[in-house]
Amino acid sequence: MTGASQPAGAVDVAVIGGGQAGLAAGYYLRRAGADFVILDAQEQPGGAWRHAWPSLRLFSPAQYSSLPGRMMPIPEGGGYPSAADVVAYLTDYEQRYDLPVIRPAAVRAVREAGERLAVETGAGTWRARIVISATGTWGRPYVPHYAGRDVFRGRQLHTATYLGPEPLRDMRVVVVGGGNSAAQILAEVSTVAETTWVTLRPPRLLPDEVDGRALFDLASRRARCPDAPAIGELGDIVAVSPVRQARERGALKAEPMFTRLTPDGVAFSDGTTLGCDAIIWCTGFRPALAHLAPLKLRKPGGTIPVDGTRALAEMRLHLLGYGDWTGPASATLIGAGRSAKATVAQIMRHLTA
Repeated sequence: MTGASQPAGAVDVAVIGGGQAGLAAGYYLRRAGADFVILDAQEQPGGAWRHAWPSLRLFSPAQYSSLPGRMMPIPEGGGYPSAADVVAYLTDYEQRYDLPVIRPAAVRAVREAGERLAVETGAGTWRARIVISATGTWGRPYVPHYAGRDVFRGRQLHTATYLGPEPLRDMRVVVVGGGNSAAQILAEVSTVAETTWVTLRPPRLLPDEVDGRALFDLASRRARCPDAPAIGELGDIVAVSPVRQARERGALKAEPMFTRLTPDGVAFSDGTTLGCDAIIWCTGFRPALAHLAPLKLRKPGGTIPVDGTRALAEMRLHLLGYGDWTGPASATLIGAGRSAKATVAQIMRHLTA
């Protein structure tokens, strides 16, 4: 059942977040016959993919980017799925398995409530024996501190607020960051604007034949064997088609990171300056965990210590889909499904003990 009509009350499991990780958990909870609810802050299905820039592409073919039980359809014309393809897939997935998603139900806080945890939302409070937090990272874009950020007179965007290249046409644009988002955004902005790419270290493209399939397999092997090669040893950026095209026209040349912003641009350590009209910070995200603050579980590094996905200091809480610290490649579609399977199996053992 989807919608705000399901009344708040007591459930065995409350899943916070209706994106890919939350739906994967819902799939296995439904199969296990659990009494559960999925609480989603969004107005519509699709999770963070609904807010991505239109040209964003996955790093893997559809058959390697699917949640459990339902293969993602191959896009018309082939190629890697777009953000819109993922939104359509997650919408269908939610409906196909009749997952009990309540939206909009932004979770404000999770608190101790005797033998249960109280999950407080704008749509009511659910009391759960187990809570799965699956809120991801998109809601917490990270921008590093650089002197002058408050005096720069141009536009400042982040991956999370970038919606396409047209608003930047004919501008001078600095793209910050050495990862996949930076490379994909630079690739398309460089077709309409004068771009400069700055990175902390020289970016490295993965071999053209390496995509998300190989990266997930590598992450899985490393989880089983810490001596296996790390992804970072191969490279930083998947060479999807737009990135390869940008490379061929010479647009992927990276400069060292600037040291500060000026009113009209950026300044480098050697004293040189560069004028620009806009800066795009492709500098990543942090886990969106503010709703768990009342439990006082976070450490100085910003994460919550876990054993697998279960919080060490609160055995009734699981964290799903935040990255490798909550499961190998768990922030990817296929990785979220594998982490969810193990998590739900552990939860059901607890509930039936």
